[in-house]
Amino acid sequence: MRVTLDRTNLLKSLTHVHRVVERRNTVPILSNVLIKADGSEIGFKATDLDLEVSEAINAMIETPGATTVPAHMMHDIVRKLPDGAEVVLETSGDGATLSIQSGRSRFSLQMLPESDFPDLTAAEYSHSFSLAAGALKRLIDRTQFAISTEETRYYLNGIYFHAVEGPEGQMFRAVATDGHRLAQAEIPAPEGSVGMPGIIVPRKAVGEIQKLLEDTDANVEVELSPNKIRLTVGTVVLTSKLIDGTFPDYTRVIPQNNDKELVVDRAAFKDAVDRVSTISSDRGRAVKLALDDGRLTLTVTNPDSGTATEEIAADYQAEPLEIGFNSRYLLDIANQLESETARFRLADPGSPTLIQDQDDDGTLYVLMPMRV
Repeated sequence: MRVTLDRTNLLKSLTHVHRVVERRNTVPILSNVLIKADGSEIGFKATDLDLEVSEAINAMIETPGATTVPAHMMHDIVRKLPDGAEVVLETSGDGATLSIQSGRSRFSLQMLPESDFPDLTAAEYSHSFSLAAGALKRLIDRTQFAISTEETRYYLNGIYFHAVEGPEGQMFRAVATDGHRLAQAEIPAPEGSVGMPGIIVPRKAVGEIQKLLEDTDANVEVELSPNKIRLTVGTVVLTSKLIDGTFPDYTRVIPQNNDKELVVDRAAFKDAVDRVSTISSDRGRAVKLALDDGRLTLTVTNPDSGTATEEIAADYQAEPLEIGFNSRYLLDIANQLESETARFRLADPGSPTLIQDQDDDGTLYVLMPMRV
């Protein structure tokens, strides 16, 4: 194999695919990137057996061929080459090494045979649809923070995507929860998504998809099978196994009858929570919200260091209420809200609270209270 290509294009492709590769691998071939040159294109592919990313780009191919080399090392080499450089990739006659040449630099990497590289892509996809990258990115951005990291509840270790019937027609909805908080966002269902099975996309795949959606005007092709999802964004193809589990009936924890409404300036509320939580300990992050007519008082008490209190103006007309929340969870949600005012719907100190943007009904958050 002998290929000549531009360093910028090579680095861009390697950046897309090498992130999938774990730094430590007990299986040597999984540390490598598959390089395949044929016709006028060179393709790169990497996998961890659950997630696979591939991309093909134009190149000047003198001799076609295929091989695999260490992914992170090749990425680091190309990253350190000068901008605008021309790179030549060439396999040795004995098939043992791949040379990377650019200007006066020359590197030689050990190869493993292409035939050892696993293939994750084979599958029959029952549903396919396309949507704007910006719309998918919004769904992920609004819900990703609530994905559970508790491995025993593996079915919560991802975002649950499904189609639902809403008041305004079919919606494409994303939900994530860790049992303490829940995030839900939805957009009008793309054509072809109606009737799709509910799928749980794993946390690592969600993170990689998010990085591929930089161009929000791009189009994303989505294909689904019972146990895999494949997304095509431009020249990049990402294939991931889905979490094999049943997402709980999250609708049961979304409060329907919370009758106390609190409306606050989002930025003022976020800054106040941030300031008073400075005094909280890592273990006890509780902040107490005392709601009274026209005002909200936030209090944090840390037996080891002291107390903090801040009062902000609020629109609240119900009977006085005191309720506690994890300050970090409150900040996570406040950071997701977009409008100038945030709306809280509360019931009592022991029941979940519903939080939304004042102007956005397409996104909602549910937060469980803490005892303070």
